[in-house]
This record gives sequence, structure tokens and C-alpha cells, in this order.
Amino acid sequence: MIDIVFSESACGSLKVAQHYGKGKYQDGCIGVFVSHTDGSKPTKEEVETARREAKEKARLAWESATPLGGKTTDIYGFNLVLSIGDISENQPGIKRKQTLEHLYSVYPNNEGHQAADEILNRANEDLKMVQERAVAGEVLRIWYSNQPDEMCGFYWFMGQLNQWKVHGGQVFIVKLPEWEVDNKENIVRKNSWGEVAPEEWHRYLALQKSVVAVFIQSCASHWKELQVENAPLRAILNGQLVSASEKLYDDFIIQEIAAEGEEFQEAMIVGRVLGKYQLGISDSWVAFRIEEMLHEGKLEVVTTFTKDMPSYHRVLKNVLSNYKHI
Repeated sequence: MIDIVFSESACGSLKVAQHYGKGKYQDGCIGVFVSHTDGSKPTKEEVETARREAKEKARLAWESATPLGGKTTDIYGFNLVLSIGDISENQPGIKRKQTLEHLYSVYPNNEGHQAADEILNRANEDLKMVQERAVAGEVLRIWYSNQPDEMCGFYWFMGQLNQWKVHGGQVFIVKLPEWEVDNKENIVRKNSWGEVAPEEWHRYLALQKSVVAVFIQSCASHWKELQVENAPLRAILNGQLVSASEKLYDDFIIQEIAAEGEEFQEAMIVGRVLGKYQLGISDSWVAFRIEEMLHEGKLEVVTTFTKDMPSYHRVLKNVLSNYKHI
């Protein structure tokens, strides 16, 4: 069976899940991070306690896991970030490369161009291989969620299957639940398959279901409509994947800036928007929208970032008296 995911993290986790829990657990080196809210340094005893707890947690996870089986060569990850930018191309090309370069430009040492090249080349190579295998009759399983990139990847890939004339009986889908209850009766929400640990994947096989040809055709048709609209963003609204303005997430960013003093760490704003609202967007997109606010004169740069850090590691200043109303 061919497994399809839409992020690097999901791809890596799923590959580990194939053999996770197989054989005797091997105690290895585990790193931990311990911090105090008051900034004080943790004691050696605290660090050692945290390390022991982490090792025990890892052992229990291994011993309770059910290996998925299969080969890593059956897993393909298309990390194309299709919720952002131009999607008019039927296959990843120069326009997708430009979008990826733009997104990764916030990172240092010109990493964006290299990353975009690698992602695009691998995606096209993998797409060709998947097409050959699918046309030959192999079964596919697609893992997706309400996270914008994964949902866009899902619709895009359905469009590919429709072009290849793959029939519904070959295709299975697994959608990540919006929430779950853990063994301690706590509500757990995962934003995407990239947040699923290797020992957890087997639990979701029960959600697997087959699709019919008309479903593939319907998804392909909707993706074609989105391609024609070719908006700056795509997002899930009321359960539907729709085109959206580049300003869609601005209110969340503005709200966090408004809660700060006159000067603030941009990286803190980026982190809070991602963590607090769980919008399923990248740090790059938040940084770009803040950059736009700088261009509009709503913010000013106080200190610039160092060359080995992402561009949003700097101090900014709110130059408007009431940012909530901009």
C-alpha cells in the first residue's frame, strides 16, 4: 500500500511508526529541557528527574505501540504548502518554487532557495513514481486533516488521481479527528498529522475508509475551481476549503501586538499566534504579515536580527496609539 502525507514531519513520524514497538525496547540517550517561569536555573535534581520521567515515558510508548509494518519506500510526503500562493499549475513548477522560496526567505543563509529546490525536485520525482504505481493498480491511502496545507494537499492529490483515471476502489482516506479523549479523560486536539507520535498512528487505522470515483471527481472539480480563483490563501471555513484574502489572519496578529507594550519581540508575537490560535499556518506567513504592517507604517524596527537567526528575531515598535483599530 502507498501512503500519502503532506508534511515532512508527518512523513518522518509515519516512517518510524512502521517499526515502532517491534522488538525489545533499547534504552537510549534522551535530552530534556527544563525551565522556570521566573527565569531561574533548574537544579541538577530537577533535570535528572525530568530525564528519568522522559525515559520512562519513551519506554511505555514503545511497549504499548503496535507497529504498522510496511516499507519506508511506500511513504510519500508532499510538503508543498498549497494553502499559500499561486496554485494555477497542474504540477509543481516555477510558481510553486517561487512561493516556497518566498516562504523560506525568513530563514538565514539563503536557505530558502536550496529548500525550495529540494522540495520541488523531490515532489515531482515522487509524483511520477506514485503515478506509475497507481496506474499499475496499487492501493493508496491518504492521510489528511483540517489543517490548511493538508486539506489543500488532499484536494490537489485527488485532482492528480482524477487525471490518472485511478478508480475509487484503489483509494482509502484517513482524516485526523478534530478532538479525542486520552486515557486520562482529557480532551486532546491535534492540528495535523505532523503532531501524531509514531506510537499513535496505528490507532487511526480504524478510521480508514474507501472512496468512490464520484468523490475523487468532486474533489478534483473543487480544486480546479480554487485554481481558477487562485487567491493568495486557502483556508477551512465552516468545514469547507475556500479561497481567502491575504489579510485573513491579520486580526489575530493585531490582537497579540495590541496586548504588548510599545516595544515588543516579534518572535514572541509569531509564537503566540501559532500556539494560541492553532490556525495551522506557518511562522513565515505570520512574519510576512507583520512585515506588511511595517511597510504600511504601523510598526517600526527597533533592533534588527542577527544573520544566523530568522528575520523575525528582532524588536519592533508600535507607532500607533490604538493598534486595535488599524
